[in-house]
Parts: sequence; structure tokens; C-alpha cells
Amino acid sequence: MKIAILPGDGIGPEIVEQAVKVLNALGESFEMETAPVGGAGYEASGHPLPDSTLKLAQDADAILFGSVGDWKYDTLERSLRPEQAILGLRKNLNLFANLRPAILYPELAGASTLKPEVVSGLDILIIRELTGDIYFGQPRGVRICPDGPFKGQREGFDTMRYAEGEIRRIAHVAFQAAQKRDKRLTSVDKANVLETFQFWKDIVTDVHKEYPDVTLDHMYVDNAAMQLVRAPKKFDVLVTGNMFGDILSDAAAMLTGSIGMLPSASLDANNKGLYEPSHGSAPDIAGKGIANPLATILSAAMMLRYSLGKAEHADRIETAVKKVLAQGLRTPDIYEAGTIKVGTVEMGAAVVQALV
Repeated sequence: MKIAILPGDGIGPEIVEQAVKVLNALGESFEMETAPVGGAGYEASGHPLPDSTLKLAQDADAILFGSVGDWKYDTLERSLRPEQAILGLRKNLNLFANLRPAILYPELAGASTLKPEVVSGLDILIIRELTGDIYFGQPRGVRICPDGPFKGQREGFDTMRYAEGEIRRIAHVAFQAAQKRDKRLTSVDKANVLETFQFWKDIVTDVHKEYPDVTLDHMYVDNAAMQLVRAPKKFDVLVTGNMFGDILSDAAAMLTGSIGMLPSASLDANNKGLYEPSHGSAPDIAGKGIANPLATILSAAMMLRYSLGKAEHADRIETAVKKVLAQGLRTPDIYEAGTIKVGTVEMGAAVVQALV
């Protein structure tokens, strides 16, 4: 089993290092190869996704990804910015299904900004379509406005679009995930304003005919955002488009106490995937040894479960994380009075020690 290790920028190398230590402690023989990506890729070869890195990702059975981005690259033209690396990987590997679980561990109920009675026991799954929508739609760019009250001025524009097949395949992923959980699916759209999402709603409704055991409801994205804060436990599985999913999954992250706790999986049709924490590169704390590695470690557990067929090892890692939290160990992002503040390396070592 070959794993491509792409640490990236900012805190990426620090947190991926801890996840690799956990993988090495499992007693399995994984072949791991590391390559530069993002700003590190640009520094190495003049492009955020070097050809050699893309080939490694294509040849591997799974990809463990850190994070990309740094303010010092903000002046580069858009095609050379670090963030283009993750977009390129998603598109080139056809990683269309992004799974983001949001689980509140009992020990972290006090770290959430919501009242414990609102958020305790939270366990939801957000499924985000990852290779379509306004992020990839063409045409896009900057032009002279051809009409309207600002005709003749410069304008920026992007195109929101979804093909029927794109919607059907992500809908199937969502319904099948719901079947393995509480059999409830919420499809999030903006059908009252956007033609694209009326089309989305129609297709999801049609796919529902194949899953009569799953209860389906539809919700506008603004209401979904409000309900995630007001009554998040009313949800089980949510499915939505690329842009809405990006926003809602980050909002859900804070329900768990910290975005540093949220793993994610981006899968193709055959469950080959890229696994990464939901947070960014956090260049302001890079190198300080205080980043939370748990989301990356939990992403490695998802990798074992979904792409490598090693669910027993995924269970071991998730159990170890629970043990470490029960011991009171906390990185600064989830620290509260009465717990033990530790750094990135100490947290990783504690998870290794807790493996059974």
C-alpha cells in the first residue's frame, strides 16, 4: 500500500509528521513517499503542483495532505498560488466527494462556543461536491462589463454550473452514507434564487426514488447555516455543492470546539482518496510547535478506513485520540482551565502511546 505524503506549507509539515508517526506505530508495512506541494512546490519547481508530485499522487493508493498557503505568495498570479495545488489534485484525480464528519467528543463540550445542551452528542456528516460549481465553472475572469448600470467598467465574473451526472453521483454517495447512519439526508441548495440549484434539487429528488428507506428534506443554505448554530443535532447527513459545502463545513467545525479537530476525505468513484485536515496552513503559528495534529491524525484514520481497507487500524487511532482527550491533554486551540496544555509533538506522541 503506497501513500503519497504531501505536507505542504505553514503548519502542514508539523502536523503531517505526527500523523506519519502514528501510521508507523500501527505495525503495518506502508510505503510512504514525500513530495512538495503548494508554496513548497512552487519553491522547488516554479509550480504549486509539480508534475512529479501529481504523478506520485496518481500512482499512490492514497494521499495524506497537510495544508497549502502562505501570505508571501499572495502577489503571485492566481495560477501559481499555493491553493491551486489542492484544486489541481481534486480535478486531476477526480476527487468529487468530500466527506467531513463533525463530531463533538464529550471531553471537548466546554470548548465549543455553543451551550452544552445544544451541542453535546453532536455527530453529523457533511458531504460536499468537490469538482464542480463556481470553483471550476467556465468562463471566468475579469472583463469590461458589457451591460447594465456599470457598463464599460471592469468586472470580475465566475460561472456556477452543474451537469446532471455530477449531481447524481454525489447524491448517490450521500444517500448511501445516510443508509449507514440514521437514514436522514438534508440536501442544501439555494433553489429559490439560483437556476443551478433548482436543477440540483430536482436531480437529488429523482435519485431519492432509489433510496426509499432514507428520509430526504431540502433546505436553503442560509437557513442551514442558521440551523447549524441553533440546533445542529437535528441534522444527520448533509449534501451540498462545492461553495456552500466549503462554508458550511467550516461553520460546523467550530461546533466541535476547534477546526483543529476536523478530518476530511476527498474520494473518487473507487474510494481512492486524498485525506487532509479541514483547517488551513495557519502561517502565523507555523514553526511554533503549538498546532493541533489531531485532525490530521484522524484524517489518517479515515484513509485507513476508506481507501486502504484497514478499518481495524482506523478504530485503533480513533480510540487512541479519545483516550488522549480523556487524559486531559489539549493543544492551545482546545485548551481550557483544568486541562493540560501540550504542543504538537507531545500530542502526537500521546496518541502513539495510547494505541492498543
